[in-house]
Amino acid sequence: MRTRTALVRAAAEEFDRDGYLGTSLSQISKVAKISIGAVTFHFSSKNELADAVFEEGRAVTVAALEQLVSAPAPALRAVVDLSLELTRLMEEETSVRSAIRLSRERPDSASWADLWRPTVRQLLDRAYENGQLRDDALPADVTTLVETLLGGAEAYLRRRTETETAYESAVGQLKRLWHLALVGVSATGETPAVTVPAPRSPD
Repeated sequence: MRTRTALVRAAAEEFDRDGYLGTSLSQISKVAKISIGAVTFHFSSKNELADAVFEEGRAVTVAALEQLVSAPAPALRAVVDLSLELTRLMEEETSVRSAIRLSRERPDSASWADLWRPTVRQLLDRAYENGQLRDDALPADVTTLVETLLGGAEAYLRRRTETETAYESAVGQLKRLWHLALVGVSATGETPAVTVPAPRSPD
């Protein structure tokens, strides 16, 4: 069990940094300081090891979701808190970052977002019904906003690891962005008209 845990931990670090295609079993074996024979004893393929890493990240994510949903809070507040907790997990848990990257890079992989998107949508439907959202702030659109904010948080974290420049916490940044989203950015109180470009015709 200790060997398997060490392999999953080492694999999560490698998948997080180099991606699925950029990681090999021999690389994981070297990082974990475990023979390749022991690696293949526990995991017959890289894909099987990636499944174990994704499952670890999934379990951490689901546990956080269950704890947040069980706490009494207004629905919209719960959505904000949930997004902040997911961002904290991205920032602190290698298995979660690895699960996110693996879900993007492996064909037919389960999606990390599918773990939390239904909960967010249910909370936003409840917030809309309870009058916590403006009439034109449709739950589907606000769900897309949450996905976009979390995608930006992940991109911010990955960019941060590529430089030694000091960056603020991704959670702190997301709190400021939520403040802007909830209070609005227009000083006049008016909503500027936004023109949506017409779809381009195929050549």
